[in-house]
Amino acid sequence: MRADQLLRTYVTLTVVSTGASSMIWGINTLFLLDAGLSVGEAFAANAFFTAGMVLFEVPTGVVADTVGRRASYLLGAATLSGSTLLYLLLWQTGAPFAAWAGSSILLGLGFTFFSGATEAWLVDGLAATGYTGSLESAFAKGQIASGIAMMVGTIAGGVLAQSTNLGVPYLVRAVLLGVTFVVAWRSMYDVGFVPKPRVSIGSEMRGIVRSSLDHGLRNPPVRWLMLAAPFSMGVSGYGFYAAQPYLLQLYGSRDSYAVAGFAAALIAAAQIIGGASAPLVARAFRRRTSVLLITSIGTAAVLALMGLVHNFWAVLALLAVWGIMFAATGPVRQAYLNALIPSAQRATVLSSDNLLASAGGVVIQPGLGRAADAWSYGPSYLIGAGVQLFVLPFILMARAERASAEAPADSKPAPERIAVPA
Repeated sequence: MRADQLLRTYVTLTVVSTGASSMIWGINTLFLLDAGLSVGEAFAANAFFTAGMVLFEVPTGVVADTVGRRASYLLGAATLSGSTLLYLLLWQTGAPFAAWAGSSILLGLGFTFFSGATEAWLVDGLAATGYTGSLESAFAKGQIASGIAMMVGTIAGGVLAQSTNLGVPYLVRAVLLGVTFVVAWRSMYDVGFVPKPRVSIGSEMRGIVRSSLDHGLRNPPVRWLMLAAPFSMGVSGYGFYAAQPYLLQLYGSRDSYAVAGFAAALIAAAQIIGGASAPLVARAFRRRTSVLLITSIGTAAVLALMGLVHNFWAVLALLAVWGIMFAATGPVRQAYLNALIPSAQRATVLSSDNLLASAGGVVIQPGLGRAADAWSYGPSYLIGAGVQLFVLPFILMARAERASAEAPADSKPAPERIAVPA
């Protein structure tokens, strides 16, 4: 497989999986509230989803690093389809919160099979096929494709819920995830990665986890960005899902599901713009951590304004600005981390990074949800802005390491560019 073919496959998989998953992203909080959960319980259910990601990130990363990236992706598509149908069943039967918590954990399991494996599959394949471009450009293509698919999916989900009911988008999502499984089965093959023969699965898993620690938390520049992730991702998860009921509250109609879908589509449009600008942004700065610092400060400022300005159109515009900054950061951060991780441990280290990010969501999302229950959504966004600022010391410490991955020119996935842990 040539590099251009591999990139096309990556973009195709991104489109089908994101399009399927995003059918419910614009209405998920409204769906949980309609099922009888309080605001705090709805975000607690989201916290159990992230708890599932915490529990299973590293084990599923090990699956990707031993069995294969393709196998992990296929397991993810199948698990997400089944757990989405379970969500629909709970909504129809008026299930208690404990059932929502359990099914949310299964959803988290499904996404952990995706996370790490897809990114590792791409980077390994590009290295094996002689790719000469930058990782920012490769990840940006995926982000743009993801944004387009998310825009279509969230609008379709919102309109579908408005014209039928909140359950139908979940049914469509489950079917489309089945289609994702078929597409991956036919087009995704491990390139540049060969699973090692296994003698003892237990000892092999321990060895991979040990090596992933050496190249992850024990590798200073990687460690600092990993430790910043719980704050940034915890706040971003709340910021996105709380925007649905917050905007409807400002709009003056809690049943305008199409408005919620269009609001989520606005984030998708921002993701397209941010993804397209990421390579340009990276080239505008000599150091990747400069991009991360500036966007982190800007993100906190925008979240604070969203909490202070109680006007539907103003908050909608601020939501778009927040989405663009967040999206522009993603490819830069991905390129920085991947340039410091060797292929054999890539999926596991990336899964460990996602684990820490999810751990932040377990605490921060329900905490901010309780704040919204007590004081409304505006103050909860102000608190979220304060939490976002906690990422700055970690980025500054990563910057002080002066890692070889700092410069965008170092973003090609060549083995000799991978730093040795201190």
